[in-house]
Parts: sequence; C-alpha cells; structure tokens
Amino acid sequence: AMTAARCDPTPGSPGRCSWRGAAGSSPPRDRCSPALATVRAEAGAMLYMESGIEMQTGTGGMLSGFKRIITGDSYFITSFVNMDPRLKKNITFAAPYPGKIIAMDLKLLGGEMLCQKDAFLCSSKGIEIEIAFTKKIGVGFFGGEGFILQRLTGDGLAFVHAGGAIIEKDLNSGESLLIDTGCLVAMQSSVDFDVQLMHGFKNALFGGEGLFLTKLTGPGKIFLQSIPFSRLADRIVSASTRYGGKEESSGGLLGGILGVH
Repeated sequence: AMTAARCDPTPGSPGRCSWRGAAGSSPPRDRCSPALATVRAEAGAMLYMESGIEMQTGTGGMLSGFKRIITGDSYFITSFVNMDPRLKKNITFAAPYPGKIIAMDLKLLGGEMLCQKDAFLCSSKGIEIEIAFTKKIGVGFFGGEGFILQRLTGDGLAFVHAGGAIIEKDLNSGESLLIDTGCLVAMQSSVDFDVQLMHGFKNALFGGEGLFLTKLTGPGKIFLQSIPFSRLADRIVSASTRYGGKEESSGGLLGGILGVH
C-alpha cells in the first residue's frame, strides 16, 4: 500500500498540499508547492521523490521524539520540503507491510483521531502525534491494542496504514459493535472502548475468538482492519515452521495433507 501527495502553488498559502491515490492500496502521493510546502512522514516511509524536494529529519523536540517511540513509531520524523520556486513536485510514501491506507481529514473528524500503535504513515504539516492511554485496565490487557494508542491532532489530512480489508462505520449514540481483538485501526475520541468476556464456556475455549471481544460504543466513526499485522506474522511463522526445511521432507505430501510432520 502506498500514498502520494501533491502540493499546489497557492500564493500566500505555504504548505498547502493536495493528495491523490491516497486511499486503498494505491500509492499515497503528495505534490509540494513552491512556497516551501511541507509534508511529514514516519522515518523510512518515503518510496520515491522528484528532484527539488529536500528531506529534513528531526525530532520536533526531545519530548515529541520520546512520545513517538512510546506509540510505536521512530524517534525521528522526516519532513519533505519543495525548494523549487516554480514547479510542483511529487513524492510517494509506502506502508511497511501489505495492506491498505486510510486517508482521514481531521478537520471533518473533530480535529482528533485515536489510532493503534505504529499506524501513522504520513500527513500534511501541522498534524501532531500524541500519546493516548486506554482508560480501563481490562482494555489494556485484553483489548488487543495495549495500554497506549496514537492520538493524531490537527486540521489537515493524515494517513494511517492497516492490514487486509478496511471497514469504515459510523456508530450512532449508544450503538455498540463487538469486534475481534486487534482489529481496531482508528476511532474518534467520542467512541467508548471496552472489552467484553466471551459468552459461553465452549465459545471461549473452542470458538477461536479468544476469551474477550472488543466492544465499541458510539457516537463516532471507527475504522476496522480484517488482518492485524500480529495475526499475519503469526500465520507466516506457523507456515514457515510447518512447511519449511526438514519438516516438509519428513512428512512428504501425505504428511502435509494430514498435518503430520
């Protein structure tokens, strides 16, 4: 998944950028204006950029750097500035693993979104990454997102990446949704985030969904992912152990079918 941004030259409006290909699996890409337009990205997210764009790596302050580390991102954040006084320039960013990219206009979302750790990919200048703590101990232990979330604040466009298919839902006031733990990507701060014990002894032990489900209660917008990265990594490790190297040759084709190694 990739995204690209394009910053158009608007007199008197430095840093104004328009984005294209910014959703789904297409590359998010930005076009930067001559008026020192700037986009920010997680360190290592840049795929390619045209000549005339200057990369500036910094922390934005020691405290800001440590906050990003706690939320799963790099200590450093990179700004890309178009130094050409006449021409528009393009730059493209890519997600670190297969999946989708979500474009969020924070101005239309109340100026704030809570996201899973390490979800941030890139944004317009002015978007800040802060720490948000889960309000309930049970959510931190069993909600699949840990105790720390990313809080994105500002009034521009921000892009986060997630695994598998993306589902966007608007919850009405008091409306609840039960989801598999780890499948939450982002939500508005007005959404209540809790966990619920799986009903039924056999469901909890043999249903394959674990002991807990995540409960989200509106009002507010939420984004869900079908394949959390942790689940993808577990499947890859499981497959490599099952079919890799000597284990595959010892069981042969019949062993692979029967699950015997």
